Amino acid sequence: MTDSTFKRFVEVGRVILLKSGPSAGKIAVIVEIIDHNRAIIDGPTTGVPRQAFPYKHLTLTPLTVKKLPRGARSGAVKKILEKEATVQKWEKSAWAVKRAAVEKRRNLNDFARFSVMLEKKRRRDSVRKALKNKA
Repeated sequence: MTDSTFKRFVEVGRVILLKSGPSAGKIAVIVEIIDHNRAIIDGPTTGVPRQAFPYKHLTLTPLTVKKLPRGARSGAVKKILEKEATVQKWEKSAWAVKRAAVEKRRNLNDFARFSVMLEKKRRRDSVRKALKNKA
């Protein structure tokens, strides 16, 4: 039997990122699988209410919550998430850091964008000068 290169499966305990709805951009956990189109998700530590959610509106992350029983209630899910520090693992991941940076960049006003442009110019000039002195 060959090993599959696919690693992210729809499974109980899989941490997901919501793509649409009022909780878009937040993470939750798959608690129960309903059918081939939907799952019950819950995010007691991130403010996502327990609900049925279609797979096409969520993204599977590489994180999983181990030892989460099927159909666990919100209290049990919250305890396990806090014990395993899942939200902190997500926030430290490169994916979450990049999303936060993009969101921060989107919320800049004109002056902040101008300041970023000036800083990029300064950094570019210093790099060019350093490379010129080396050569």
